[in-house]
Amino acid sequence: MSRLKIVVLLFVIAFLFACKTIPIINSPDLVGQPPKDTTDFFVKNIEPSNESIASFLTEYLNIKYKDRDFNKFIYVSIKYQKLYLIEQDSVRFKFPISSAKLGIGNKQNSMKTPVGLHTIKHKYGDGVPLAGLFKSRVYTGKVSPIYAQKIKSPTDDVTTRIMWLQGEEPGVNRGRNIDSYKRYIYIHGTSEEGYIGEPASHGCIRMKNKDVISLYEEIEEGTPVLILKY
Repeated sequence: MSRLKIVVLLFVIAFLFACKTIPIINSPDLVGQPPKDTTDFFVKNIEPSNESIASFLTEYLNIKYKDRDFNKFIYVSIKYQKLYLIEQDSVRFKFPISSAKLGIGNKQNSMKTPVGLHTIKHKYGDGVPLAGLFKSRVYTGKVSPIYAQKIKSPTDDVTTRIMWLQGEEPGVNRGRNIDSYKRYIYIHGTSEEGYIGEPASHGCIRMKNKDVISLYEEIEEGTPVLILKY
């Protein structure tokens, strides 16, 4: 039996004995969700503890991508609409997010959120005020209104901070017609905060404006980002 299969089996056994439901809290908090390889084994409406998921995800990534450093990385759960910052085998922060309204998908012009391993290619927004409005990744000098209720912004504003993702898996999220970077997939602030916690974007990962500042300050360009269905 391969090392990865052994890790998966042990994690499943530990989960079945130790998992518990954890309430959703806006930010920051500690909790996680397993990678795609093990989800068929899990009770789909229960999140595992932060201790187990941080350890498992770190082990999983280090085995699958042996040439990369996963001392610090971001994990995005599409099912739970949450983003986790994991560092040194521990979940440091949890934030609610909003992924694509049309679901997951990697094709160009699909308006869906791509899955798989990415990295933060570029960061934009140093010194930009809360709700500062961007156009083509350039701060306009204006501040966008923030809608705390479920109100659609007439201009679907990108605000406060931008982290531009580059796909790292050829044939999955990198290459012709499926390239996350060329699709302009970001993690960014939004004027539509009322929709955070449910799918509502056009493909990007949206965050509340205060949360995206907190995340931006904790990560660097080159930070890995794992996006999974579960």
